[in-house]
Amino acid sequence: MKSFKILAFLSVLCFSSISYAAKVDSLEVASTAMNKTYKAAVVLPNSYTKSKNTFPVLYLLHGAYGHFGDWLKNTPNKELVKNLADQYNIIIVMPEGETFSFYLDSPVNKGSQFETYITQEVIQKIDKTYRTIATKNGRVITGLSMGGHGALYLSAKHPELFCAAGSMSGAVDMGTMLNRDSSGQVIKLIEPVFGDKSNDIKMYEQHAVLNMADKIKDNKLPLIIDCGVDDFLIEANRELHRRLVYNKVEHDYTERPGAHTWEYWENSLPYHVLFFSKILNKNKDVDKK
Repeated sequence: MKSFKILAFLSVLCFSSISYAAKVDSLEVASTAMNKTYKAAVVLPNSYTKSKNTFPVLYLLHGAYGHFGDWLKNTPNKELVKNLADQYNIIIVMPEGETFSFYLDSPVNKGSQFETYITQEVIQKIDKTYRTIATKNGRVITGLSMGGHGALYLSAKHPELFCAAGSMSGAVDMGTMLNRDSSGQVIKLIEPVFGDKSNDIKMYEQHAVLNMADKIKDNKLPLIIDCGVDDFLIEANRELHRRLVYNKVEHDYTERPGAHTWEYWENSLPYHVLFFSKILNKNKDVDKK
């Protein structure tokens, strides 16, 4: 009888954890700009179904060679994103960015217009589909590697859409990847975005976050930036940090042990969500007044 009671208790506990966990939606988002339809993963906190409140949204971008589902399947702890959504009562949206879009509008390829896609089509679709705080006060963005570049790039160019932004191991100077490309493979993959001049360093400089310090200063958005000390992108991140300090841009900058790995990003993401939660809660209090 005692064994039965223990088994019953464990069954109830297991059922409760399943019943009250965050929910993952797979949402199709059509792009008029690219004449395509992409998928996005959307994590809704458990509290979403229990209330009629509106919720803040974190846009979480994937890296190069990746796709929209990366954050749900590649972290060592597969529950990481769902747990953070529940902990902070936030909707987390992971849109598609293709393998080498850098989340910008390609100057040569109408089929790669990811700045327009994220800022005009994905956000609009999310706000129409879910109960979101559909203003910049309830919207933040971050990402890893190429996604870190994308988060800083999009927030710098569209400060009217986001109240804060972050970058984990950000590819803030795309030329770093070019310098490491002894095989020519990266150039071939980036060519659809930058054209046949993908080996021209000036093409990267025109779009690199590293050269947007003045624009970032003007926007005055809260930023959180970090990178592992063993990451091949560490020097570019240090240079961005130096330029932001020189421009007197307030930002949270951290270097931690680690490399360009999912173990590092799993450790990093909770710091970003904590950073954002303080800003979102402050905005919520201001909006109530």
